[in-house]
Amino acid sequence: MEHKFTTENFQAEVLESDIPVLVDFYADWCGPCKMMAPIVEEIAGAYEGKVKVGKCNIEENMDIAQKYRVMHIPTFIIFKGSEAVETSVGALSKAELESKLGEVTK
Repeated sequence: MEHKFTTENFQAEVLESDIPVLVDFYADWCGPCKMMAPIVEEIAGAYEGKVKVGKCNIEENMDIAQKYRVMHIPTFIIFKGSEAVETSVGALSKAELESKLGEVTK
C-alpha cells in the first residue's frame, strides 16, 4: 500500500517508523514523476510489511522538501531509524530502486 506523507504525518509515519521508509518526492506536473508512479506503486506492494512506501508532494509540503534539500524531482529518500540513509535524484529503473532498498533491508 502506498502512503501519502504530509507535514502533519511525516514525523509519525516516516521518522518514527519501525521499518525503513521510501519517500517519493514529486509534483503533479512532473513528467518523470508520472513515469515513476507505477514503479513506486509496484514496489509498495512487493515490499509491504518490510518497507513503508509513500509519496510527498513538494508543492503541498514545501517545508519537508526544503528540510531534506529536494532541489530536483523525482527525488527518492530512504529513511531508516529517523535518518535519511539513501538519496537518489531522477527517474530510476525498478531494479535500481529495489537494489537501493535491498541495502537497507538487510
